[in-house]
Amino acid sequence: MPDFAFPGPAPKEALAFFRAKGLAPSFSWLDVGAQEHALAFTVAKSAGFDILADVKAALAEHLESGGTLRTFSKRLAPVLQEKGWWGVAEAEDPDTPGSKRLAQLGSPHRLRTIFEANMRSARAAGQWQRIQRTKRTHPYLRYGRSSSVERRQEHAGWEGTILPADDPWWDTHFPPNAWGCKCVVRQISAAEAARLGGQTQRPPLRLEPWTNPRTGKTIAVDRGLDPSWSNNPGRDRERALAEALERSRQESRA
Repeated sequence: MPDFAFPGPAPKEALAFFRAKGLAPSFSWLDVGAQEHALAFTVAKSAGFDILADVKAALAEHLESGGTLRTFSKRLAPVLQEKGWWGVAEAEDPDTPGSKRLAQLGSPHRLRTIFEANMRSARAAGQWQRIQRTKRTHPYLRYGRSSSVERRQEHAGWEGTILPADDPWWDTHFPPNAWGCKCVVRQISAAEAARLGGQTQRPPLRLEPWTNPRTGKTIAVDRGLDPSWSNNPGRDRERALAEALERSRQESRA
């Protein structure tokens, strides 16, 4: 399995975002919505297995230390194997109690997916927090070029988009925007935005309906976005915490 690493230890904001997540066992990646990931850590097919805390601890360690996929896998694979969460095995879907079927549990490919997805989303959330702190002096965000060899056509079309940091377009299009997406966003000053041609128009939305086969819920997703990545984890967490605080205030007044 090819090794790779993210550049150095993650910023403290990314680590704090990740550590604050609760554990949410699930059977399918469809069971936890994109916005729910801001508060919940999950791994598909983890329901019925005591492995979530182990996986989260290994990821937090690598966010803090800047370790690689190889060191992550070397640390975690023996733990998962000892707990029986490895290879193809019987797993029970909580939606259909009593019925078991063969499912892919741990594997080198799955560890790579877990490592990359969580590292990218945590770093994105940390970046969003820093953007909010500095948006008075750097009020714009610019959608940058992906480092992928083969870029998604839609993502390439968003390159060069310059919008205010609080523009609602970033609620759904703050990268990563799909599995394996390596697009970036750079925060810039008003002067730099002017040098680059100024604020652009929002890219046109080409919404398509997507129905979650597990829940039956249908949402509209812009073409080029994966349903599970059509969100902004940092902003989602801000809103979830604000809603929780408001509920707490209302309950205290009741």
